[in-house]
Amino acid sequence: MADKIKSSYKFSKSFYDDAITQGKWWSKLYFKLLWGGVDDNEIARRVLSWIPDGFKGRLLDVPVGTAVFTTEKYRKMKQADITCLDYSQDMLEQAEYRFRGAGISNIHTMQGDVGALPFEDRLFDIVLCMNGLHVFPNKDKAYAEILRTLKPGGELLACFYIAGEQRVADWLAKTVMTHMGWFTPPFDTANDVRQRLEPYYDILDFHVEGAMLYFRARKK
Repeated sequence: MADKIKSSYKFSKSFYDDAITQGKWWSKLYFKLLWGGVDDNEIARRVLSWIPDGFKGRLLDVPVGTAVFTTEKYRKMKQADITCLDYSQDMLEQAEYRFRGAGISNIHTMQGDVGALPFEDRLFDIVLCMNGLHVFPNKDKAYAEILRTLKPGGELLACFYIAGEQRVADWLAKTVMTHMGWFTPPFDTANDVRQRLEPYYDILDFHVEGAMLYFRARKK
């Protein structure tokens, strides 16, 4: 499964970016009909608004993807120490190209597995996980590694697909997306996510829109 995920994102940058940013008519229709009308652009804006432009700590972005949502934000975060990790080398290279084009010099990029993060305990002030938790093959390990590497009082910011909100989206996730290697079951419901978070985090924001969940949680 891991190799399938790694190879599944070797496609056109413009296709991927158009799909998630609704940059074309077909992608707008896709989100309206299949994902409950959710706007990934607006959700990304809200999640990133939780990070001050003047943030001076350490941030881990996993998975960074193509950095289509984050490049402009990171350009403003000149005092932050940012690490961007992705399992797909192709996606990582596309993110690196964007960062170079934006003249961002305070980002370290690396290929790696969220289930075995190569970092010491309690290192990061923020872990940003956009459109990732529905992809990770071992969600238990992903949550555990994020928790391990996050400082007490640090924040986990995330957005991703959840099951049980939109029947069409659930069908799409279980068949097409899983077959393509873009999503990996089993998929959490909103209640499943709360149960994962509540023993270890104070939940500051928690929102469901269409088949998407986005939240902000502070490590206890």
